[in-house]
Amino acid sequence: MPILMSFGDSNTHGTPPITERGVYARYDAATRWPTRAAAQLGPDWALVEEGLPGRTTCFDDPMMGSHMNAVTGLRIALNSHGPLNYMTLMLGTNDVKTRFGAAPAQIVAGIAGLVDMALSPEMAQRHPGLKLLLIAPPPVQELGPLTAEFIGATDKSRAFAPLLQAYATARGVGFLDAGPVLQTSPIDGIHFSAQGHAALANAVANSLTTL
Repeated sequence: MPILMSFGDSNTHGTPPITERGVYARYDAATRWPTRAAAQLGPDWALVEEGLPGRTTCFDDPMMGSHMNAVTGLRIALNSHGPLNYMTLMLGTNDVKTRFGAAPAQIVAGIAGLVDMALSPEMAQRHPGLKLLLIAPPPVQELGPLTAEFIGATDKSRAFAPLLQAYATARGVGFLDAGPVLQTSPIDGIHFSAQGHAALANAVANSLTTL
C-alpha cells in the first residue's frame, strides 16, 4: 500500500478563502486536494495530511509562533509517520509575507533545506526510496482582507516557480507548477476555491504517477 504525505500550509490544510480574519474554517475531505488526489490514485493508497495554516519554509513567525517554521514540523512529521513512499511539499506562500522580507531565492533555499532533510541518510532508513513532488503555489494576489500582510508578494511569488523548478531539476525530484493549474481566489488572493482544489488534485495525481 503506497503511503503519501502531503506537507504544506493552509492550502494543503484546506483553508477556504478568508472573508473575516480570525474565523477558522476548513474544506471537508471530499473537497481538499490531498484527499481528492489520493482517491484518484486508487483505493490502495493511504494519505497522511500535514497542512498547517501559516507554515513557512524556514522562518519563525513573530506573530503566529516559532512552530510555523517547517524545519521543526517536517522533522516531527517524518519521525511520526512511515515508511512513506511519496511526499508532496507545497510551501512558499507565507514566506512572501511583508514581515519576512524574503527574496524568492531565499525561499527556494528554505525548500532545499527541507528536501535535504527528507532525503538524508537518517530519513532514508525510515523512508527508503521516498519520492518527492515539489509544488510551486500559484502566485499571490494582493487584495482582500489579507492585503497588508502581503505587500509586494505578487512579484515575489511569480518569480518563485521558475527558481523552484530549476532547483527540482538539479536535485532530481519531481516538480509541479500550480500556477497554470489554478489561480488564488479573488476573495483573499491567497487561498483556493473548491474548484481550484479539484484542479490541483488532478494535476498532483497525474504528477505522482510519473515520478
